[in-house]
Amino acid sequence: METKILRNISYGVYIVSSNDKGIDAGCIINTLTQITSEGPLISISLNKENYTNEVIKKAQKFAVAIINEEINPNIISTFGFTSSKEIDKFKDYSYEIVDNIKIINEGTCGYLLCEVVNIVDVKTHDVIIARVIDTKKYNDKKEMTYRYYHEVIKGRAPQKAPTYEPNTNEEKNSSGKYKYVCDLCGYTIETDEELPDDYVCPLCGASRSHFIKE
Repeated sequence: METKILRNISYGVYIVSSNDKGIDAGCIINTLTQITSEGPLISISLNKENYTNEVIKKAQKFAVAIINEEINPNIISTFGFTSSKEIDKFKDYSYEIVDNIKIINEGTCGYLLCEVVNIVDVKTHDVIIARVIDTKKYNDKKEMTYRYYHEVIKGRAPQKAPTYEPNTNEEKNSSGKYKYVCDLCGYTIETDEELPDDYVCPLCGASRSHFIKE
């Protein structure tokens, strides 16, 4: 089966967040779909091992911030490649609090506030169906697509993401250039020369030691 055709499916990039009894959680998702327009319903998909998923199930409420193309890449790195169980993802970034939920308003177009209607178990992931109960628009900046994230920011899907794909030999550079991949966030760089020792990942801030040559 040619799974690469799945990359032609269009996605956005979002920060989903929730709060349960004072515990904040948030992560990057790209699987959001509008289901209905009247009394609008949406669906999102989260890995069962994702801590944010656990918090949403308890709170039965969450927010989705729509990322724009001008977002600080460190926000994507923080919310996409670390766990809310281990760190406070919100502490270094601008946010507002709506219905006790922290919503990133830095590098985002606006948000949707949602109440859980149903949760469908699909083995490795949960599909959460929710009703949109409030919205807010921050600006008219261009929303980030998953294609833009891959092709411009050079990021990859986290291992728990529904669209994650491991590296394969087919993805290696055939033009003779050196190709390096950050083992923390998946940022990929191609260069004519060896990567210098003082190189720092522009996406997550990792040092040169985290870059693996392919």
